Amino acid sequence: MFQRRSFLAAGTAIPYFFQPIPSWAHHLTSPNDRPAVGAIGVGGRGRSIAKNAASFGDLVARCDVDTAHLGGDPDNRTRYTDYQRLLDRDDIDVVTIATPDHWHVKIAVEAMLAGKDVYCEKPLTLTIDEGKQITQAVKKTGRVLQVGTQQRSEFGQYFLKAVAMIRSGRLGTLTKVIASTGGGKTGGPFKTKPVPSTLDWNRWLGPAPMTPYIPERAHVNFRWWREYAGGQMTDWGAHHVDIALWGIGLPAKGKITIDGKGPVPTVANAYNMPAQFDVDVRMPNGLPLQLITGIRQGVKFEGSKGNLFVNRGGIYGSPIDRLKDDPLPANAIDKVYGGKTPGNHMGNFFECVKSRDLPISDAFSHHRAVTVLHLANLSIELKRKLTWDLATEEIVGDPEANAQQKRKQRKGFELNLA
Repeated sequence: MFQRRSFLAAGTAIPYFFQPIPSWAHHLTSPNDRPAVGAIGVGGRGRSIAKNAASFGDLVARCDVDTAHLGGDPDNRTRYTDYQRLLDRDDIDVVTIATPDHWHVKIAVEAMLAGKDVYCEKPLTLTIDEGKQITQAVKKTGRVLQVGTQQRSEFGQYFLKAVAMIRSGRLGTLTKVIASTGGGKTGGPFKTKPVPSTLDWNRWLGPAPMTPYIPERAHVNFRWWREYAGGQMTDWGAHHVDIALWGIGLPAKGKITIDGKGPVPTVANAYNMPAQFDVDVRMPNGLPLQLITGIRQGVKFEGSKGNLFVNRGGIYGSPIDRLKDDPLPANAIDKVYGGKTPGNHMGNFFECVKSRDLPISDAFSHHRAVTVLHLANLSIELKRKLTWDLATEEIVGDPEANAQQKRKQRKGFELNLA
């Protein structure tokens, strides 16, 4: 049984942006049944996640390499600049991770090895090899890991309904799927500047190569740099391609091909990930999945009985119109996730912390989905089609491409699963 902890017990008032929001998980509101939470990465998105987590647990510590995000002096038992000090605390049960992407796996693995359950922002990984490592760590430790792909749970259950429609045969046989992410960001070259006094730039870079400080590399813009993220491909692809593959039902065996096109920026000290792309992915059965930037974000499923389009605003198409006269069975949506509707995404995580069930956005399905995105970026970079073996997790017949499943990590910031 979890013991109740709080910032107030530590003698520190909770800043306004960490005040809890109303909880829907009523069975977790008992004073003796609330996990203690540590938040790692509390910039804009991380602050929001920490606030959400505070609805289900007691937020007792937070960590960020930029002290401007901490709202007070660091290293006082509630605020840290070194996440290892937070993980060393045996009174913390759960951590949220909202760092730049290149830090996700190292922190998440070390948190699980320290006995913590983890809620980590998407995309979970920077490389394919990191996905293999983090799924291995989940198996090894038995910890619960939820990825922040909230479309699986929330937004009016539109995405759950789309998958339920497909699994109920309302579209017939799928003939094509299109996932549109919207375009990425271009810019640069940018000038180097002095590191702000509040920021530990060396620790922010962590496993990534050392480089002079450029403001446009840090914080929200990290996602447009290959060194730290995968551009729009993994930023929004982690949402929409995840749903596309959820609906398709990516098999465990067989080979898929990935053929990506798009301009790769080459200017020094500028954003270096493709802002526009068109990627043709072929499933083992030949079903085409097209990844595009497009104008309207969302996923279109085309089938022999009609098409539907789903995004965060709604779900549309002739199969949806026909539901007026022929509704889905009452439990069709529940069946998509183990016979129950997940509801709030963070709430689902905390329910699984208690039950030890697999959360709706688990590390295994996310690794398989984001692997397709990493392969798409690699295909664009190498300017050639790649063939991926789903069972062996290897690129077939291309040693150069296969070697890029992993990246060298800077000395002192290597990941160790031991």
